[in-house]
Amino acid sequence: MARKNAFYAQSGGVSAVINASACGVLQTARQHPDHIAKVYAGRNGIIGALTEDLIDTSLEPEAAIAALKYTPGAAFGSCRYKLGPVHEHRAQYERLIEVFRAHDVGFFFYNGGGDSQDTAWKVSEMSAGLADPIICVGIPKTVDNDLEITDCSPGFGSAAKYAAISLREAALDVAAMSRTSTNVFALEVMGRHAGWTTAACALAAEHEGDAPHILLLPEVVFDEERFLAKVNQALAEHGYCVIAVSEGIKGSDGEFLSAGTKDAFGHTRLGGVAPLITSLISAKLSCKCRWATPGYLQRSARHVASETDVEQAYAVGRAAVEFAVAGRNAVMPAIRRLSDDPYRWDVVEAPLSLVANREKLLPPHFITADGFGITEAARRYLAPLIAGEAYPPYKQGLPDYVKLRNVQAPKKLVGTFAI
Repeated sequence: MARKNAFYAQSGGVSAVINASACGVLQTARQHPDHIAKVYAGRNGIIGALTEDLIDTSLEPEAAIAALKYTPGAAFGSCRYKLGPVHEHRAQYERLIEVFRAHDVGFFFYNGGGDSQDTAWKVSEMSAGLADPIICVGIPKTVDNDLEITDCSPGFGSAAKYAAISLREAALDVAAMSRTSTNVFALEVMGRHAGWTTAACALAAEHEGDAPHILLLPEVVFDEERFLAKVNQALAEHGYCVIAVSEGIKGSDGEFLSAGTKDAFGHTRLGGVAPLITSLISAKLSCKCRWATPGYLQRSARHVASETDVEQAYAVGRAAVEFAVAGRNAVMPAIRRLSDDPYRWDVVEAPLSLVANREKLLPPHFITADGFGITEAARRYLAPLIAGEAYPPYKQGLPDYVKLRNVQAPKKLVGTFAI
């Protein structure tokens, strides 16, 4: 295989560990100088490729690359920008190929969720007929844990750990004040169609009766009467009620309770379901309620990241490069669970065609019969994913995160490309 450059980009909502995958890619690429000359990173994801705004990562020192493993966010910038079908948006794909050819790029690594895996797959299909096809490897990332094939998605374990910790701590506050103050607390977490993060909040409970007392999952239709009865039951039994609610819960009509505008991927923007349900409780049950929405905090909290998550994020980045230099195309490194206790896993190859634009929901056997909790099978699955601590280095009381130089590579094409 001829020596080529590589292109790496980060896509979609970021996570506490996406830069650990970048670290895995960059460190491993530097270990294969016979195959990979330089790694260019797209500034702001795939937009960087379309606009020929490439970052020359070879100018970053080894220490800075290593520090990515402990730094949240997206070191090169991310984006919500979905390439459409090839037959309708052929110019976009031709532009990618043009930029890659101009910079002698023979490897394309795209780090993101289902839409990103779809992009990597389409680029591989598009370049298949070329004399020198581009090897395309997707790298999994999503805090929602909804990617198919892979046992779990890097980014999820840390978001789940943050949510479970936050709920446990808030529940202690509510329990302490419930006799004379707040009786009901709702924590709204991410999860459009898949309730994995909401389910993980249940790990906060160590003993019978511990919070959360109710989970509202997007896989279960919201029933106002049954829900209020469950809240009443928790209040009667414990004197307070703590709820973990997914942003994507739906009513019997199939509509999101908190639907908003559309994002760049065509997905409905969600948020605001926690105040909606606490207002309902206040009106119907006449008790004092509070709510919180961690929002970006749950996906960026590197200071409480799961050690499992960090190691898996790095491993899929490393495996992506190893797959590519071995000539494996249109694939994604996927995590395979070997056992629950002790937790053992490895990385295997998954075809992008079986991952792209697919969504993995909570299976029915993970949800209790009443729809408001999770089963022991779900606990066995979730518990290892939040295990272990991987604290970043600290300086003057705060995490010491790296900021790369991100020097732009000289442009080689004439003109601009509208996005």
